[in-house]
Amino acid sequence: MATPLVSVLMTAYNREKYIAEAIESVLASTFQDFELIIVDDCSRDHTVEIVRRYTSDPRLQVHVNEKNLGDYPNRNRAASLAKGQYLKYVDSDDYIYPRGLQIMVEMFGPFTQAAVGFCSFAQVSERPYPFQLSPREAYQYSYFNRTHSIFSRASLSSIIRRDKFEAVGGFTGKRMVGDFEMWHILAARFPVVLLPDGIVWNREHPAQEIQDFRNRPSDAFTYNRISIDYLQRPECPLLPDERKRALKMIRRGQARRILREIAHCRGGTARKLLAQSALKPAQIVPTAFSRV
Repeated sequence: MATPLVSVLMTAYNREKYIAEAIESVLASTFQDFELIIVDDCSRDHTVEIVRRYTSDPRLQVHVNEKNLGDYPNRNRAASLAKGQYLKYVDSDDYIYPRGLQIMVEMFGPFTQAAVGFCSFAQVSERPYPFQLSPREAYQYSYFNRTHSIFSRASLSSIIRRDKFEAVGGFTGKRMVGDFEMWHILAARFPVVLLPDGIVWNREHPAQEIQDFRNRPSDAFTYNRISIDYLQRPECPLLPDERKRALKMIRRGQARRILREIAHCRGGTARKLLAQSALKPAQIVPTAFSRV
């Protein structure tokens, strides 16, 4: 098989209920120059058995880990097996529409300096998709544009140049926040491209780790810690005043969240959130009502 243009990466753990539909959505793509690499992370159900039903297709590879790596280390392993110019993550419970790969490749390809393209955005009024953002513009979109936050995109919404992914060392391995952190890292060094909506479908179901995370209020500031870290790094492309504004917005949001927990008589959660923030008790009220 010749070197494919796109490496579709599918990591799996106990996804017997959904993985067949995910695989078939990739195989039904109008764009055919791809390899599909599936890496199972020691599933305890019939996931691997289901995947092996598709191995007659020469584009499909199946790898089973000897030990459980966890979500983002497993994503790195899948990427290490890739040969394509582009990496396209499609999770084992998600779905890509038939023209999804074709649209992403055709729209993202001409922007040769960009590291990553993101879809799943609603229409914007100022210009049609696709369009490129500089590192500073990407950070501005994410911190000052509530309807078009780039860094909140899931892996499914992205197409990544493999050489750029490898240049930054892949995912750091942090649980839950790996995508969010990766977009900060790539966008600080390279341009990014915005693509239209209607390319992929992100399934939500109770077995997802993210659902447990959302149900733990005490973890609400996990993403904030990543934001604060990368906003304070020397490589952050925002201007000094923009950094200060973004940090103030985050801290105001934290203060308001703590006040909500107090108002609902959830003092234990409020104390945990306060400990995670950089705020002191006396700062909560003035910060919550501050102007940014």
